[in-house]
Amino acid sequence: MKIKVTVMPKPGVLDPQGRAIQQALGSLGFAGVQEVRAGKVLLLDLAETDPAAARATAEAMARQLLANTVIESFSVELV
Repeated sequence: MKIKVTVMPKPGVLDPQGRAIQQALGSLGFAGVQEVRAGKVLLLDLAETDPAAARATAEAMARQLLANTVIESFSVELV
């Protein structure tokens, strides 16, 4: 079963990578970009066939390794 895990900085957490992208876009002439938040998307292919079990496994992976839950939030989506 294919799973997409999206990890993003929590609101209020400084995002230097997003800020650098925002500034670079401005210098390239893309005016009006007010904020950029940079995160990561992980695509997992699990052997699990039960959707609920696959989601639970992916959430456990995200909590334990894929996201730093102190400063990042994550979402899990079956694809």
